[in-house]
Amino acid sequence: MEVFLALVVSVMLVSGGIFTFLAAIGVVRLPDVYTRMHAASKAGTVGSGLMLIAAGLQAGDFATFARAFAGFVFFILTAPVAAHLVAKAAHQAGYRLSRRAVCDDMRDRAKK
Repeated sequence: MEVFLALVVSVMLVSGGIFTFLAAIGVVRLPDVYTRMHAASKAGTVGSGLMLIAAGLQAGDFATFARAFAGFVFFILTAPVAAHLVAKAAHQAGYRLSRRAVCDDMRDRAKK
């Protein structure tokens, strides 16, 4: 049973690290603030969540796992809201979409 738990925790830690690494690459490589924010909020949340749950499982203590799970739930609840508010503020401040963007729904909605 200990070997199985160690294997599960290892897979979760490696997966979380990969997601976090991909989020970091997305922040550096993507063309505008909106797509960068999307990469950071989605992949960063999944990566952090996987690593938190893995740490909670590895601890073997219910109190530690409960705290890790509460942190994961906090990430899930706050990251999309924060990303939305930052995107809205960036749009209102005048940050433009990249030239490859197909449409700007917020601009189109403001014209109506």
